Amino acid sequence: MNDSSSAPGSRVVIAGASGLIGSALTRSLTADGHEVVRLVRRAPRTRDEVRWDPEGRGVDAGALAGCAAVVNLAGAGVASRRWTESYKRTIRESRVRGTTVLAEAVASLDERPSVFVNGSAIGFYGDTGERAVDESAEAGEGFLPSVCVAWEGATAPASGAGVRTVLARTGLVVAREGGAWERLFPLFKAGLGGRMGDGRQYWSFISVHDEVAAIRHLIDTPSLSGPVNLTAPQPLTNREITEAMGRVLRRPTVLAAPAGVLRVALGGMSGDILGSQRVLPTRLLESGFRFTYPSIEETLRAALS
Repeated sequence: MNDSSSAPGSRVVIAGASGLIGSALTRSLTADGHEVVRLVRRAPRTRDEVRWDPEGRGVDAGALAGCAAVVNLAGAGVASRRWTESYKRTIRESRVRGTTVLAEAVASLDERPSVFVNGSAIGFYGDTGERAVDESAEAGEGFLPSVCVAWEGATAPASGAGVRTVLARTGLVVAREGGAWERLFPLFKAGLGGRMGDGRQYWSFISVHDEVAAIRHLIDTPSLSGPVNLTAPQPLTNREITEAMGRVLRRPTVLAAPAGVLRVALGGMSGDILGSQRVLPTRLLESGFRFTYPSIEETLRAALS
């Protein structure tokens, strides 16, 4: 892209293209005339698919040749199942191994892409309580922060080879299909929704539309490298988001899920629900990005439309 992915016809390679964000990003790029190459773990079925094997440390570097950007969004779902010790290893290894494979492949190319955008998460910061944090904050403590540190560290071969490398630390993506809201919307529509725990924990959210637009902004902005938070400008507490859900869906939100029940039901994953992450998108805003859906009500209505 030579830092100009906006030119129609640019070739973008995406790992994790079948997921919530990856599929939306693929649609957006394709609609604007870009060529998208999707990395898949099975035998390719269409001309735009290329097989890769992140566990076996295999990807055809030739498939990346001539691409303007590589975007890695692959990884086992954090909310897909209970966090057994085995699944926690899967969460970590699926991210670290896949990123390592792609970063090494990018570094091996004679003609390297202009940018490598690698997925990450605001889980990097751990539980921040009421303290607002941005990209200048250090990593937190616990399982998710340790995963994010290793995940981001696996991009080193690409950045070491001089490829502009951006770490997209994504917040809670609000969507009808996929992510936490896929489970929340039906509950709230049925009038069974309510705050979780004491409701004072901060949730840093972002709409699917703004998530995709932000990733494309990362690709197109030569001045951006390193960590960039992809969250709406004003994180809110779970109680505030619960109240907004009630207003948008016109349903009562009087029921509450006690913290103890959530810990039993969700296991290790409960920390992600009950923990507080007040994360600000400082670098995104400073680079000129503008949110289409900055508020929670706008974001909820966009997801439901």
